[in-house]
This record gives sequence, structure tokens and C-alpha cells, in this order.
Amino acid sequence: MTPLTLGFMPLLDSAVLVAAAEYGFAAAEGLELTLMRESSWANIRDRTLIGHFEAAHMLGPMPLASTLGIGHVRVPMIAPLALGLGGNAVTVSAKLWAEMTLRGASIGASPAMQGAALKDVLGARARSGQEVLTFGMVYPFSCHNYELRYWLAGCGIDPDRDVRLVVIPPPFLVDAMRAGEIDGFCVGEPWNSVAVEAGVGVIAAATTAIWPHSAEKVLGCREDWAQRHPQVLGALIRALYRSALWCADPLNHVPLARTLAEPRYVGSPAALLLRSLTHRLVLAPRASAHEVADFFVTARHAATYPWASHALWFYSQMVRWRQLEASDESRAQARGTYRPDLYRAALEPLDAELPRGEEKIERFFDGEIFDPADLAAYVRRRRH
Repeated sequence: MTPLTLGFMPLLDSAVLVAAAEYGFAAAEGLELTLMRESSWANIRDRTLIGHFEAAHMLGPMPLASTLGIGHVRVPMIAPLALGLGGNAVTVSAKLWAEMTLRGASIGASPAMQGAALKDVLGARARSGQEVLTFGMVYPFSCHNYELRYWLAGCGIDPDRDVRLVVIPPPFLVDAMRAGEIDGFCVGEPWNSVAVEAGVGVIAAATTAIWPHSAEKVLGCREDWAQRHPQVLGALIRALYRSALWCADPLNHVPLARTLAEPRYVGSPAALLLRSLTHRLVLAPRASAHEVADFFVTARHAATYPWASHALWFYSQMVRWRQLEASDESRAQARGTYRPDLYRAALEPLDAELPRGEEKIERFFDGEIFDPADLAAYVRRRRH
């Protein structure tokens, strides 16, 4: 057995890693997985960079930021497999929700309607001289930051002027909302449901309604480690692929939720985790469950495939929000962090059904289309 130590965050989308370790998929590939729970994405980044972890549960844009050397030291990283699609939401405080409902927001309404109500609240606060609202997100180079910004900007709200965005690790967001330090946040499950269950928050928008089948977490590792251990990486990809198929089966949702609920993993009640696995979220305190189509997907829609177009969209947002200057070199480096070639090579023995290409068109709630073949025009059009 080859020992591997992988870092993870206490989130629903660690499911594929946890199931691979707990239900024999890693062992079947000759791997002995040790999963190390962390409290922040910065810890995940740093411990992977210095070699404490061979690989890790990572935010989709994190390998790009490391490879490009923005926000930290430059260390080339890759993402040879995705860990699912969706699973995030925007939650607002009960107080802010009450103000939004007076301006047209309602449980389960479209992101555009919820955003219009929020814009009206922000306008009223500005006219009365009140401070801007504060929203939390988990990391500067995260799907959450870009999805939150995309939604706000798409509703006519300037994320850098009309609100204040702060970084808070996922496990601490609910406490920060309870203490009145933030008015909303974008995070992965179960922390949105934890806020609802505690009576302090309301889920205003699932990010899969902002970006259908949105890119999310990936398996991330140093590029040089992958080059030195191609067989081990291939075995890990196969183990996680099989695990993702198992996680997708409704018959396995109850045992999976119970395993994730253990304190060494996510540590939240199984009943809350089961809501996300079955796509039936309770959006507000004392409300009935609401069907959110494809809220979190581990296997369908090529959910484990590391689309190069996902890397390019993240790159476009880094440019849009002035984290990075656009160039042909940085574009090529960003695209190269997602490695469908390694994914295909690893799964060849399984005769798995794989996408034909490496890029695809993405569609968003505001009617905008992202075509990776027209990246420069997209960046110019969406530059804020």
C-alpha cells in the first residue's frame, strides 16, 4: 500500500475524498489515504506547497493562483480531477432578509429578483448615510469570491464600492453572522444550512442558479510531485472517480451523510448534510424543504472532469477583478493548471465515458455566455 496524506476542509464537497478513504476505493487502488482536516484554505495551500500533503481538497482557482504567483509564492500546481459541481450558496442575515423582503425578495426567487431587492436595500442605506453591508467569502482566489462578485455585479451592485467583502474561513462564518460582524456570505454546504438551522440566516441564492453546474473544488497537487509519481496520481484519480460514482447513488446518501457527520470529517448533523446530497434545501428557518436542481453533483454532467474552460473562466475573473494583468503567458499558464490529459490517461483502463473536448461554453443567470475560444473579447466585455 502506498501511503498518501491529503488535506481537506470540513465541507460537503470533501465527500469524494472521504468516501474513497472510508469505503475501500483508495485501498482497491493500492493507496492508504490519511485525511487531515484543516481550518482554513490558507493552511491547505501552505501545507501542500511545503510537502505536508501530497495532494488536497482545493478551491478551483487555487492551483491557478499558486502557478501564477499571485497572493503568495509562485509554485506550479495542477488540478487533474474535479471533486464535483455546485454546492455553494449565498446566505444573508435574518435582519437583512427582512429588509430585502420589503423590496420584493422571496424564498426561492431567481438570483436576479433577490439581487434587485438587495440593490434597493443598499441604495436606501446609502441615502440615509449608513455603512455599507459586509459579506464574507472564504478566500480571495475562490469560486465563492467570483460567484458572489458575479452575482452582485450582474444585479448592478459594485462589489468593491457598494459592499465590503472580507475573508473568513468556512467554519467561522455562521458565528461571524450571529455576532453581527457580517451581513451575508457565500460558502459551501453545510454552513448555509447551519445558519438557517440556527435561525440567523436565510439562503438567498444557490450558486448553481447563478452559474448552472458551476465549477467547484478540485484535487490539487504540486506539479513536480505529479511528475515524480505518475502511477500514484493515476491510482488516486481512479479511486476518486469510483468514489464519485458511489457518492452519486441515492442509495448511498444516508451512509455518506452519517460518515461526513463524524467530528473528524465535517462534524455537522447528518440531517443537514443529507439536504444537500438530495438537492432539497431548507432555505429559511421553519420553512419547508425546497428542491434545488443539481445543487451538488459528484458524477453526472462530467462532474469529475477538469475542464480547461473552468480554469479559463477563473482566469477571466482574476483579470476582471484586478488580481492579475492579462497576458498570453499568464493565460497559457492558467489553462495548463487543469489537466484533462492526466485524467484521461488514468481512466483509460476503466473504459469510462469521457467528454470529447477540453473546453465548453458556460452560461450564467444574467444571460451572459462564456466562450473560452473568445476569451479576450469576454474579458473586455465584462471588465468592471
